[in-house]
This record gives sequence, structure tokens and C-alpha cells, in this order.
Amino acid sequence: MFPLQRGRRLRVNESIRSLVRETTLSPSDFMFPMFIAEGENYKVEISSMPGIYRRSIDLTVEEIKELFALGIRAVNIYVKVDESLKDNMGKEAWNADGLMQKAIKSIKAACPEMIVMPDVALDPYSIYGHDGIIENGDVANDITNEALVKMAVSHAQAGADFVAPSDMMDGRVLRLREGLDAAGFHNVGIMSYSAKYASAFYGPFRDALDSAPREADVVVPKDKKTYQMDYANRIEAIKEALSDVEEGADMVMVKPGIAYLDIVREVKNAVNVPVTVFHVSGEYAMIKAAAERGWLDHDKIMMEQLMCIKRAGASLISTYFAKEAAILLHNNK
Repeated sequence: MFPLQRGRRLRVNESIRSLVRETTLSPSDFMFPMFIAEGENYKVEISSMPGIYRRSIDLTVEEIKELFALGIRAVNIYVKVDESLKDNMGKEAWNADGLMQKAIKSIKAACPEMIVMPDVALDPYSIYGHDGIIENGDVANDITNEALVKMAVSHAQAGADFVAPSDMMDGRVLRLREGLDAAGFHNVGIMSYSAKYASAFYGPFRDALDSAPREADVVVPKDKKTYQMDYANRIEAIKEALSDVEEGADMVMVKPGIAYLDIVREVKNAVNVPVTVFHVSGEYAMIKAAAERGWLDHDKIMMEQLMCIKRAGASLISTYFAKEAAILLHNNK
């Protein structure tokens, strides 16, 4: 009670503020999403994501070594699949000699302690750009799950530490856990995209992989709203996260990040596993664009958003800012 209690006493200077700070960030809080392409010595910047590149495997491995040296301990990897390899079934997704499988092997050979979490969804492999197999004008849930199991097992065989299903099919976590266990991969974890919303914030990501839904010669859903969540819903996110934990998820994810911090806290309060938050491509691109125009201070906004995500309950933040933030944290020691 004022004047006995004065909150400003704990804000007098940075030393005091640091003593009582409730939330802190370190490079080990970050996971870096990476885009991998065919070829050698190949590196192309994604126009809508300044500073983020598609890299060939050899250059990806070099970047992985730099990330590990900075204290980043996890990467979430995606592949840019050649159009000639795409079909409705996504069969290239479980090709033992496919780009994803070769990338996992190369990363683990070069940096065994880096935790590799490959994306599990069919959209990079689908001729229609959807996360599953099209049947009768919609994404068929159960047959898609069968394909996802093949995909996840192939990732485990290549050396993945976790698989990261982002497809939002019903029951896929249970099917993945059963499939991995049956193949002898009891220690390969599942980081489930449990509360993945049908968000407009994903636009730059789809540029990176050319994975947006597209026109087709058959009837297909025009968007992903029949499987990704309605952004008006809150209770549904809790239900999905709890369901995934019951089915065997070792971690759950909320995606996107900043616009969904209320969901992050709700999920954190409801589950007893680590919560990952994906600070997505659109959120990244907005900061980059505003900073380029001088409207915002890039580093201050970057660190504030990451801190807010951590404060909301994130155990791990998948963010395109991971490397920049880790460098800044090192420089400010």
C-alpha cells in the first residue's frame, strides 16, 4: 500500500530489473525452421522473408554448425520438392533416398547433437498443395494418416530425433506413435502441431515451399479450413492439445505465435508436456518490412516478441529470428 509499497523501487536501474526479471531468453529456447532444396552450393533468398534462404544440403550443414555454435539446439526442417516428384498420394515423402531423408542423415552426421525435427505433412509433396490425400473433393483423413506413418518412419530411419506432424488430421498422433513403436523407434519423439490455426500469417512460408492449395483438374478444397482450426476458437485448441497428449505427443505446438498468446497460455495451463510456439513467417515478414521502412526498431521488436512468447508459456520457440536473436544475446552478455 502506497507509500510503503513503491513498485518503482524494483525498476530503478537495469541491474535491479535484471535481478527480479521473471522471464529470460537464451539460444536454447529457439528452434530454427530451415528450407532445403536440391543441388549443391545452392542458396537463394526467399523474397518475402529477407534473410531466410532455401539451401542445398551441403550449405544447410554448414549453417547447422553455426547455429549449434551459437547455442541453438533444434531445427525444424522442410524441403522444396521438384514438381516432377509430386502426386496426390505424396509417395516421395517416404522415399528412403528422398531430399528430406538425405538431409536428416547429413545433418546428424555433421552435428549429431543437433535435434532434428522434420516436418510431417504431405503438402510439399502434393500436386494439389494440401496436407493430405484428396478423395471425393476433400482431404481423406484416415488414408492420409497411413501415408504420414510411412513418412515418419522413414524420417526415423534417417536419424530424426522427433517427428513434427503439422497436418492436423484427426488421430494422426496415435497412428504415428503406433507406427514408430512397431518399427522399433520407441525413443523418437513426436512434437505435434496441436493447435494449428487456418491463418493468413503463413503466406511467406508457402512462397518458400510452393505449397499453397492450387487449381486442379479435380474438385479440391480451396483452402485448408477443413482441417486447420478456426481462429475464432479457443476451447477447441485445449481439446486438440489434450487429445494429442493422450495419443502420445511428447510436445504440443501452438501456431501462429504473437496473435495467439492467449491460446499459448491456455494450452500451457492444460497440458503436462512442453509447449512449442511457432513464430511464423508472416510475423517475421511484418517486422522485417516495418524495420526496412524505419517504422520500428528491428532488434527491440524482435526480442520483445520472443520474450512475450516465452512469458506466455512457451518452452521452445520455433522462429526465423533464432539465429539473429542468438547472436544478439551473445553480444549482450
